[in-house]
Amino acid sequence: MTGRKTDLRASQRLARWLLARRGWQLDDKLPPVDSYVIIAAPHTSNWDFPIGILAKWALGLEFKWLGKHTLFRWPYGWLFRALGGIPVYRHRRENLSEQMASYFQRHPGTVLALTPEGTRSYSSHWKSGFYHIAQRAGVPVALGHLDYGRKRVGIGAYIELSGDRDEDMQKIADYYADITGKYPEKQGPVRLR
Repeated sequence: MTGRKTDLRASQRLARWLLARRGWQLDDKLPPVDSYVIIAAPHTSNWDFPIGILAKWALGLEFKWLGKHTLFRWPYGWLFRALGGIPVYRHRRENLSEQMASYFQRHPGTVLALTPEGTRSYSSHWKSGFYHIAQRAGVPVALGHLDYGRKRVGIGAYIELSGDRDEDMQKIADYYADITGKYPEKQGPVRLR
């Protein structure tokens, strides 16, 4: 699996056309490496998923994403898996960050998209899994966005983690400071617990 295809396929052209028809502009500032973690934020609406999948296709990306296991039940489980979904069983006592970091080591070219808010509802903090996975795997973090205020979707920047969590999170918070979700009142602060 590679993070990005180089040729502009028919599916890419169709996805770009569909986004443009809905008024969305595409941002394409991908890390210059094959493996990375993508933050997909803010996540305030069910519409984030189809717009995010269109952006995935428009950018020519092949990435995995994590979702709660209940999304993968019949009748739509096969579709979510085909779209790159990996079910997460929250009730199991497993270290998901270590498992995913190991996955990066075993599968070069892995790209993983995560919604650190973990919910479409308001949350007072982000979950730290994206940070721990990227740090343990030694990969950069791409800053993906669904900015409904400006109708922009894609990846606008990336950072190499320094190991100073506060400094890294400040850079991430600065990036997302003026990005607006579909429902801004559901958008919590960009900070870890």
